[in-house]
Amino acid sequence: MRFEGKKVLITGAAGGIGAEMLTRFRAEGARVAVADRETGGLEADALLPGDLLDHAYADRLPGEAAKALGGLDIVINNAGVITRGAVTETSDEDWSLSVGVNVEAPFRICRAAIPIMEKTGGGAIVNTASCWGLRPGPNHALYCMTKAAIASLTQCMGMDHAHQGIRINAVCPNEVNTPMLRSGFARRGFDPDSAVAELGRTVPLGRIAEPADIADVVLFLASDEARYVCGTLLEVNGGKPVS
Repeated sequence: MRFEGKKVLITGAAGGIGAEMLTRFRAEGARVAVADRETGGLEADALLPGDLLDHAYADRLPGEAAKALGGLDIVINNAGVITRGAVTETSDEDWSLSVGVNVEAPFRICRAAIPIMEKTGGGAIVNTASCWGLRPGPNHALYCMTKAAIASLTQCMGMDHAHQGIRINAVCPNEVNTPMLRSGFARRGFDPDSAVAELGRTVPLGRIAEPADIADVVLFLASDEARYVCGTLLEVNGGKPVS
C-alpha cells in the first residue's frame, strides 16, 4: 500500500496505460481523479472529463482534482497522441493536436499543480515522454519533436522545483501494446495481432511492452522508493534502440 492516503490525478486515464495505472494506484490505497475526453466507464474517486486542447480545462484541472480529492500529491501526465509522417506530410491540424496534447497540456497542468503541491509539502509529477523523443526515428517528425519537448521540460522543471519538495520525472517507453497502437495498425491495413507479434521480434526481450510494464515504472517514480530520483528520463524499451 505505497500510496495509502495519496491523492492522484491521471490524464489519459481511459487509454491502455492510463487504465492500468488507475487500477494500480487505487489498489495501493490512493484516491484517484481521472481526466480524459470520456470518463464514463472508469471507476475512480473523481471523474473530470474534458478536452486537453481547451486551455481553460487544462489550467483548472489540478485545482479541480485537489478539490474533489481533498488535496493533490501526485500528477501523471499520461495523455498523448501519435502523428506519423514527415514534416511535408504534416497538416496544421496535426500540429495543433500534437503540440496541444503532448506539450502544452502537461505544461499547463504542471504550472497549476506545482503551487498546490508546494502548499502541502511537495509531491511527485511523472510525465510521459518517449524513447523517440531522445533519439528520433524516421517518419514521426512531429511526434518526436513533441516528446523531445516534454523530455526537456521535465528536466528543467526537475531542477527548478526540487527545492519545493516536488520531484518531476518522465517515463520514456518504446512501443507499447495499447489500443492506440493496435488501432494505428488497423488504419494502415495491418492485422493488429500479426503486427504486434512481428514488432515484438525486433525487441531484444522478445516482445513489445504491455501497459503493466510502463505502469510499474510510473508507480515507482511516483512512490517514496524513488525519493532521490528527480529530473530523470527513464527509458523502458526492452533493450530496443530507436531505429
